[in-house]
Amino acid sequence: MKRIELVVVGTVQGVGLRPRVRRAALSHGLSGSVRNSPRGVEIAAQGDAAALAAFVDVVTAAAAIERCVEVPVVADRGFAIAASACGGEARASLPPDLAPCAQCQAELAGTGRRQRYPFTSCTRCGPRASIALGAPWDRARTTMAGFSPCAACAAEYADPADHRCHAQTLACPRCGPTLWLETGGTHGGERVAAGEAALRRAGDALRAGRIVALQGVGGWQLLADATDDAAVAELRRRKRREARPFAVLFSGLAAVEQACVLDAADRAALSDPAAPIALVRARAPSPLAPSVAPSSRLTGALLPASPLHALLADDVGRPLVCTSGNLADEPLCIEPADARRRLSPLADLLLGHDRPIARPLDDSVVRGRILIRRARGYAPRALPRREPGPIVLALGAHLKATVALALRDEIWVSAHIGDLGSPEAIDRLARTADELVAAAGVRPDVIACDLHPALASTMLAERLARDAGAPLARIQHHAAHIAAIAAERGREAAGQPLLGLAWDGMGLGDDGALWGGEVIWLDGARADRVAHLRPFALPGGEAAIREPRRAALGLCAAGELPRDAAAAWFSPGELATVAAALARRVNAPMTTSVGRLFDAVAALIGLRGRSRFEAEAASELEQIALDEPDDVEPYAMPVARGTIDWIPTARAILDDRRAGVPAARIAARFHAALAAAAVQAVASTGRTEVALAGGCFQNARLLADVTRRLAAAGITAITARELPPGDGGLAVGQALLAARRACVPRDPG
Repeated sequence: MKRIELVVVGTVQGVGLRPRVRRAALSHGLSGSVRNSPRGVEIAAQGDAAALAAFVDVVTAAAAIERCVEVPVVADRGFAIAASACGGEARASLPPDLAPCAQCQAELAGTGRRQRYPFTSCTRCGPRASIALGAPWDRARTTMAGFSPCAACAAEYADPADHRCHAQTLACPRCGPTLWLETGGTHGGERVAAGEAALRRAGDALRAGRIVALQGVGGWQLLADATDDAAVAELRRRKRREARPFAVLFSGLAAVEQACVLDAADRAALSDPAAPIALVRARAPSPLAPSVAPSSRLTGALLPASPLHALLADDVGRPLVCTSGNLADEPLCIEPADARRRLSPLADLLLGHDRPIARPLDDSVVRGRILIRRARGYAPRALPRREPGPIVLALGAHLKATVALALRDEIWVSAHIGDLGSPEAIDRLARTADELVAAAGVRPDVIACDLHPALASTMLAERLARDAGAPLARIQHHAAHIAAIAAERGREAAGQPLLGLAWDGMGLGDDGALWGGEVIWLDGARADRVAHLRPFALPGGEAAIREPRRAALGLCAAGELPRDAAAAWFSPGELATVAAALARRVNAPMTTSVGRLFDAVAALIGLRGRSRFEAEAASELEQIALDEPDDVEPYAMPVARGTIDWIPTARAILDDRRAGVPAARIAARFHAALAAAAVQAVASTGRTEVALAGGCFQNARLLADVTRRLAAAGITAITARELPPGDGGLAVGQALLAARRACVPRDPG
């Protein structure tokens, strides 16, 4: 007879681990206990040595064991799920929210007591991070604390054989949250229905072409009939969202396939319990209204993230636009009072409930195996930290902001916060940083931020560093992109150096210029720029981000190319003004950005002179290239003396346009040129592997082409898996490099 104590860490709470541990212990004839604690899940087990060894194997298959020690045997009192322990540094990250499991879906559609109950969940599904108020994961520390289980639910909770045993979110119509429906518009606020009647009336309103605001899993959303062009156009008008595609909620995979062309990766993404928005190819013709995605051949499809979404989708019987409940550039609404104030002018009805949302969580977005936005369903799942170092709080950059907190052996990464273009978004960034630090029960040794001094995230980091008396680490944007992949993929474990391509929109370089087409050698704390795209000017500075025509004009000037194709986008007066500023180099910074090169080419071939949302022109250039075969001949884009030279490419593009070559063929050859240049740049260093980072690698055509050509050259591409390749993963890279540079040693205690 022997007794051991184990601590398992990671995402181990809210996933049904304690009931599984108890069942495994009893099946092996062991006694002891299991409980949640801020450190993770603590297990004490005693019995025969062979049985204990088999039990440990079962636990190891389910979770990471941080500590296992032998202790004195105590009296046998069976095996219990004990009360949770509180206090101390947190080691257990919050579990992510998960879509309804098959068993709960069956109950939803069945005849039992949870028939059509919109808050049905169990240990395998339901809200988690969106309702958690603290660790460890117990009902008392969630927004479900105000709902006392009825006798039937309490019996399920206590039954080891039930799939709701120790489910902290269990509820039913007798004891759980309930729905309410209110009027919106100028005379909003009148309560018109509750419970099942509220659900039915909301469905009727959607079928009638009205707009409904819905209290979703991680925040409020706006819904409309995605097959009704008038309804979608009205939603665009009210939301002030001119052209950016809307996501579409479908009732199931079969419904998605009526509107979209899916491959195996798409089906896997849509069926994932995280229930992300999956960017998939739209059918032509499509049953969806043209206003859903007016400039895109892709549809942002998602399946129900909650029973409430599932019931609405089934009741309406049509695809539904499902977009964030806010005006453009505003943060997501999570409070009913805030929704009444901000969404009543946008929605005809508000369908809410009395289960509060603890923190905002946008929908995650994926494209095949590329994670574009890491939010509900993925965050705040932790990444392992394999390289020891100080505790670092990293604040990301300006776009697609996230916060990362590097702890002793894992990195907590917040959900997507968004662009920091409003005071509300900046406040949300600050609150997220405070929340992560408080949840971990630590004090950061180092604060990390972007190199750019004028970013809101940088200014917040400066304040936090002053308040904490901690050093501030300013990390170059593109070095952080490569470091994020190093951290995620475990390349930092042995301090291995890593070559990377960092291709994105723009970020401040070490020389004060705007980088974005970099080849970087990451070695320890050093990040050396070994090659880059040939620079060109951006007349108007930030205005060129919104106007690809400006990037095209700057490209022609830098390459001494005919400017007719770029000039066609300007009136004579505009052209004279911009050309004069370009000639005098007034507000015309130089850039090496691949993202801006995409914009310039899109304008040169006549696709778009102005973008209505971020990366619209580049996205259109990619999408027309999808019509072309993979093996098109690349334009010449030579790499010599550390410079990737786009001039021959641009000259050939202009020649092809004058010759009437289809835009799709030009776009495909341009993608191939970049991919071939990537191979040249990597091969010139003698390395046999390279990390692909930055927002340009959210372009599926470019990523596939680069990866394929690298493989043919015997070079392995290392890509992001758990993090977005763009700015959504930047904070993790900042944390890694800041830790390496830190002069403050971690307290071994």
